[in-house]
Amino acid sequence: MAQAVAIPAGMPAGASKRKRWGRGVVNAGLSLYALVTVYPLIWLFISAVKSNEEFYSRPFLLPTVWKWDNLVRAWKVSGMGLSLWNSTVVTVLSLVLTLVLGALAAFVLARFEFKLKGFMMGLFLLGMLIPIHSTLVPLFIMMKKIGLLNSYGALVLPYTAFELPLAIFVVAAYLISIPKEIEEAALIDGTGYWGIFFRMMLPLSVPALSTVAILGFLRFWNDFAFALVFISKPALKTVPLSLSSFATGYMTDYELTMAALAIAVLPTIIVFLLFQEQIMKGMTAGAV
Repeated sequence: MAQAVAIPAGMPAGASKRKRWGRGVVNAGLSLYALVTVYPLIWLFISAVKSNEEFYSRPFLLPTVWKWDNLVRAWKVSGMGLSLWNSTVVTVLSLVLTLVLGALAAFVLARFEFKLKGFMMGLFLLGMLIPIHSTLVPLFIMMKKIGLLNSYGALVLPYTAFELPLAIFVVAAYLISIPKEIEEAALIDGTGYWGIFFRMMLPLSVPALSTVAILGFLRFWNDFAFALVFISKPALKTVPLSLSSFATGYMTDYELTMAALAIAVLPTIIVFLLFQEQIMKGMTAGAV
């Protein structure tokens, strides 16, 4: 004998059916949105193993011949190994400076009361409104005068400066949500402010710091304009600069360009997959 499906008390059968239909429509819509979002990435990896002829004649179809050697050729022609190393060095140094300076400034602004606190917070947040690329010319002139062009510092310092406002905003919002009693208990036990910062606040703010790190990583890794203006030595070129080596004023080698893009995007995907949970926690922590 078939058992009847139990319906919660107080809920009509029609309402339960409508709820299931509504949930199905929402799931279908989210699945379609996920497919539309992921498809460009799938298209990139498929195009990376096509020939130039098939890239034009069959742009949205699978290749008839899978040219895996495109990846090897793109690696060699663009000098991808050297550019990956340069991008890694610049990104890591910029992230370390951003996280350390941003966490220190956020700790002071979130846990201490002093005059001009609101003004300083507003001043830092004002940096988020400055169009980054509008500063290219004055920064180029400044770095030329102090001899910083064609060095890691030419990228690390501007990256850090422009990422600090966001880092301070996110970390400070998270630190404000931590109860004051934790800090007071540590002070009673004889822990100084440096101890409170490094032993308590820094470990507790890992979700917020992870969010800042991921957003900063994406910005530093993918930046093209700053690297193009401040770096002219081939030995210091970053990944975005190496990708431009396949395009000239007359033509673009799309099979090698797509292959190089597929290689360049892999570190970003791996980092995001490793820290996606921390990103979501940091974006929502301190919101209320």
